[in-house]
Parts: sequence; C-alpha cells; structure tokens
Amino acid sequence: MKTETTIQGLSASLNPARASRKIIGFVPTMGNLHEGHLNLVREARKLCDVVVVSIFVNPIQFGPNEDFDNYPRTLEQDSHLLAEVGCDIVFAPSVEQMYGHQPRLTNISVAEITNDLCGLQRPGHFDGVAVVVTKLFNIVQPNYAFFGQKDYQQLAVIKQLVRDLNMPIDVIGVPITRAADGLALSSRNGYLSEQDRKTAPTIYKTLKLAEENLQKGQNLSDVLVQIRADLTAAGFEVDYVEARTPMLQKIDQFDQDVVLFVAAKLGKTRLIDNLQIKHSS
Repeated sequence: MKTETTIQGLSASLNPARASRKIIGFVPTMGNLHEGHLNLVREARKLCDVVVVSIFVNPIQFGPNEDFDNYPRTLEQDSHLLAEVGCDIVFAPSVEQMYGHQPRLTNISVAEITNDLCGLQRPGHFDGVAVVVTKLFNIVQPNYAFFGQKDYQQLAVIKQLVRDLNMPIDVIGVPITRAADGLALSSRNGYLSEQDRKTAPTIYKTLKLAEENLQKGQNLSDVLVQIRADLTAAGFEVDYVEARTPMLQKIDQFDQDVVLFVAAKLGKTRLIDNLQIKHSS
C-alpha cells in the first residue's frame, strides 16, 4: 500500500491504472477510522480494481465552536487498518496542499436539502463538505465513491452535487455499521463517558420501536413525539427528531417509504442516527 501526501504524487500513482482503464474506487474520510470506514473499503474492494482512501480533516466543514483542533489524527494506526482491508493508496494531504496559500473565493452550495436537519444547527457545514468532496473527486477522478448511510443527509447532498454537475462518478451508499448493542459507529463515540456509552444505544432502540409502531398503524407525528420523549427521559438533549422521504422531502404520514432522523447530545457528544422504513403498499 502506498501513501501519497501531494496531489502530484497521487496522480503519478494513479496514472498506470487510468492508462489501463482500471476501475478506481474512492473512500473519503477524516481518519480516526473505525469498522464503519473499513466496511466502505471492503465494499469498494468488491467493485474496483484500485481503492484510494483519503485521510483529511477538512477545516472548512467545522463551525467556530466545533472540534477541528481536537479532532483525532491517527494516520499511522489508520494506515495499518487500511492495509489489512485491501486499500491500495492512502491520500493524506496537508491543509496547504488542499487549499493553497491564497484566499479561497469559490464556494459550492447545494440548496434546499441542506437547510434543515444537521444543516440548521451547523450553518456552512455542508458547503464545506461540498467544496472538499468536489476537490477530492477532481484530484482522484474515481469511477465509484463510497459513503456511509449514517451521514444520510451528507450522502444525499453528494448525490445531488454529482447529478447537478454531471460528474462521471457513481456514488454508492453503504448501510450503517453498528456495534453489537445497536449504536451506530462514529468517530465521535470515543468522546462518550463510560456511562454515556451505555446509554447511547437508546437512540437505535427508540428508532426500532418507532418502526414497530408505524407498522402497527400508529400515526407518524405521534411516533416522532414518542421518540423525543423517550430520548429526553433517557438523558439526551434532543436536537431534532424528523421524518423524511428517502429524497429528504418532508412527510407527515406513513404512506410511502420513510427515513427517521435523530440528532441528540449525550453529555458533550452530539450523536446522529437514522432508520429507513419500508412502506408495505
């Protein structure tokens, strides 16, 4: 496995694959990898001849009160994990390599679907994601790109971006990887205290209970109220509990497939999760 830290070096490493028309798969990450990230690489390995993983903590997607400076940088450990699951090239650029020394005057905004859910609490976050993903797609030029469905809104934003800008890339959403107790794997789980880690799986339990209640015919708005009440009772500070169609349109009754979204703080750690529920028509 190679590690490249410059755009020029990565291009040189990928040129033989491009020349022989090999299929390039790409997994963008911010490092501090866990099993969820490794599953993205495994999925990429199934479809692609060459797998590139980027490790870059992107400053422009962090808000002023967020944890950019403290975000864990674990490149050596991440590289060992990636080698074990079949990554071919790690791209680990510096901030200077990605953004240069001149002011950035270009922004990329995906409208409407970034206005609520996590976009409401994190203004500018998805613009930062859109810019860095566009830059990485331009640098790597993959055939396929793999993203986890835990960040469902982010996945929708990237699919929209690729469609609107006619990027010749297939974006693949990979199902959420969960711990044995149901907690969605996230780099932020490492911030949870021992007690909070025991409480955190309550999010998934409430989503599964909501699924049962919807399938029994309970009203969607009542189900959302119950999720919020159950999480609050368990000690969460609930940011939002929302229902959307798979395309992120608002929905007020369970008459089609629905995605339930939760964001809540436990201690100082903000957790997100979602559950896709099929409507049996």
